[in-house]
Amino acid sequence: QVQLVESGGGLVQPGGSLRLSCAASGSDFSTSIMAWYRQVPEKERERVAFIGPSGGTSYAPSVKGRFTISRDNTKNAVYLQMNSLKAEDTAVYYCNDMGRGSWGQGTQVIVSS
Repeated sequence: QVQLVESGGGLVQPGGSLRLSCAASGSDFSTSIMAWYRQVPEKERERVAFIGPSGGTSYAPSVKGRFTISRDNTKNAVYLQMNSLKAEDTAVYYCNDMGRGSWGQGTQVIVSS
């Protein structure tokens, strides 16, 4: 079973930046499609971005141009660089191994002045 641990969340002002990290345990990370999701209370979890094994990426329209997903297969890690943050980006952010269905515990991001 793959275990995922997110970190890097916090409180940031509008227009600011944060970098989220997700550390994965287990083998075959380099072959996994990895994603970041976010969720706010009473709403469905929303996929923000995903990255394939070779680095191909896809983004939700709401974050395209502001967020960048990347991975380091030597460290079994995936990252989410978030720039120009807005209040509506406030959510709990989750790391997901799309193939294996594994989820992390989430990290809270609050964008507020």
